[in-house]
Amino acid sequence: MHRDKERIGSGTRLAWVTGAGSGIGRTLALRLAGEGWEVAASARTARNLAELAGEAPGRIHAFQLDVADEAAVRDTVARIEAEFGPIDLAVLNAGTYARDAAAQFDAGAFRATVDVNLMGSVNCLAVLMPPMLVRRAGHIAVVSSVSGYVGLPGAAAYGATKAALINMCEALYPDLAAQNVRLSLICPGFVDTPLTKKNDFAMPFMIPADTAVDHIMAGLKSRRFETAFPWKMVLSMRLLAALPERLRFAITRRMVRN
Repeated sequence: MHRDKERIGSGTRLAWVTGAGSGIGRTLALRLAGEGWEVAASARTARNLAELAGEAPGRIHAFQLDVADEAAVRDTVARIEAEFGPIDLAVLNAGTYARDAAAQFDAGAFRATVDVNLMGSVNCLAVLMPPMLVRRAGHIAVVSSVSGYVGLPGAAAYGATKAALINMCEALYPDLAAQNVRLSLICPGFVDTPLTKKNDFAMPFMIPADTAVDHIMAGLKSRRFETAFPWKMVLSMRLLAALPERLRFAITRRMVRN
């Protein structure tokens, strides 16, 4: 039996945030809790989750999870909803990145990125959508990236997963909207997080995690489908994607490491 919960905002009460152990997910979970949401936070690292829950006692609840594990996703969602009731908002944020190159192209490494970035969201959607469709209520936000707009050297696997998320959300949006279930697409540029700190290349227009969450919260509260930021990075990527291939590849060839 789930506990009784106060109604928050326009009736939304429970949010589930994946990839909440650090970076955007962690900052978003804290922001949601600060605005009165009850938050189920999941990530792979138990220590990170315990520290997060300790910052908002009674509001953030830790659920250790690897979203690449389909059975574990089903079990975790069942545990969350058994304790707290239906999930009103799910932010599918879990993701990973490893630089790749043609000379070191590895099927196993590519698959590992797909399993987390793409199939992790698919596993979550497969559990979340059926009950939301029955209730004709709910909101799902999928975190992709502006790197899904155009292929960039060093991000063959990462960019492919982010492009797939964009395409998938565009395909699902009309169907879900017809049943009063909201689907939001979040496309950040470079955000200062523990993941990006590992990068050894230039990251233009990088913004702090707090600023990224400002954009995300505004997008979640709006009725628009896509929230992409920062605008300079979004514009740069869209212009690059729109260039004739001769010009586009002349630019991206400069990004290849010698």
